[in-house]
Amino acid sequence: MKTVTTIIRRELLSYFTTPIAFVFLVVFLVLAAAFSFYLGGFYERQIADLQPFFQFHPWLYLFLVPALSMRLWAEERHSGTLELLLTLPLTPWQAVLGKFIAAWLFLGLALLLTVPIWFTVNYLGEADNGRIMSSYLGSWLLAGSLLAIGSCMSALSRNQVIAFVLTLVASFVLMLTGLPMILNIFDGWLSQFWIDGIARLSLINHFNGFQRGVIAWYEMLYFILMILFWLYATVVVLNNRRSN
Repeated sequence: MKTVTTIIRRELLSYFTTPIAFVFLVVFLVLAAAFSFYLGGFYERQIADLQPFFQFHPWLYLFLVPALSMRLWAEERHSGTLELLLTLPLTPWQAVLGKFIAAWLFLGLALLLTVPIWFTVNYLGEADNGRIMSSYLGSWLLAGSLLAIGSCMSALSRNQVIAFVLTLVASFVLMLTGLPMILNIFDGWLSQFWIDGIARLSLINHFNGFQRGVIAWYEMLYFILMILFWLYATVVVLNNRRSN
């Protein structure tokens, strides 16, 4: 863990020594507020909850997380430092975990900066704080899942733009799998068992469970397995690069 901690510290420092962190945080906070107050009708609803705030998080992450994750490995490959990194006395798992946890903590910071809206809704009425805490946890887990996907896609390409597009497409597909317009495509030539299985892969469906204030073990397990699967895929890609 000492090696992983060193990588986390190095990555976090790299975010704040460039304008990347500040630009990302400002864009996230501005868009989250704009979607909540204008598109979500935060005040017009006259309900003391943060449903208008959290309902747009998947779509915010769909574009902002790939922008953050595209540099994780693509930049290392483009600059030629990936080979140097992999020759250091650390395993690919340590490198992948270090980079991922640093980026995930950074996303957690972005979420933490939105806490004033939580104070606001409590000032305006009697909010269900348990439900809000559950939604924050679900949002962070959703961001982590998309970040893990982005890590794998970034390892696949040395071009950051290509990594961004690949992450965007993969994340978009995993978000839409639970929608009727997607499931109707398989209706008639797949059994209901397989259709239900495809629906269960939907990131949004599992995130909605947290928005309802329910922290179910199977919802937690889904996001944890999703993160581990894509991080494992990243390690496989990096090992292939090392062997080649």
